[in-house]
Amino acid sequence: MRAVLQRVRSASVAVDGRVVGAIDSPGLLVYLGVTHADGEAEVAWMARKIRDLRILDGERSVGETGGPVLVVSQFTLYGDARKGRRPTWVAAAPGPVSEPLYDAVCAALAAAGTPVQKGVFGADMTVSSVNDGPFTVLLETS
Repeated sequence: MRAVLQRVRSASVAVDGRVVGAIDSPGLLVYLGVTHADGEAEVAWMARKIRDLRILDGERSVGETGGPVLVVSQFTLYGDARKGRRPTWVAAAPGPVSEPLYDAVCAALAAAGTPVQKGVFGADMTVSSVNDGPFTVLLETS
């Protein structure tokens, strides 16, 4: 599992011009990708890391500040563009595998008390953000 975390002041995701998820206070915009070997252990690790990583102002985490998280599914995090001019997506898990794991990460964050907003899995989304810093971190479970 891979995630790109961006520290933001606000962020939103829209589908067909309608906002489906938004955060309006300092928190994290998370792009989340799933690969074939991911399972419950990776879900637990990723949710805990997103919640506890001290990258907000004052070296605090969203778990400490109560800051919100906007999670957007992004299979392209597993794109491989080392050869040719077109990336391959073979390392990205297909929707029936990745959607439940994406949902599980969001559920684990919410169960831990983190305010969570989501995009729409598999949809063509427009993501807007006001980055803070900018500050971007890549997380990978293996």
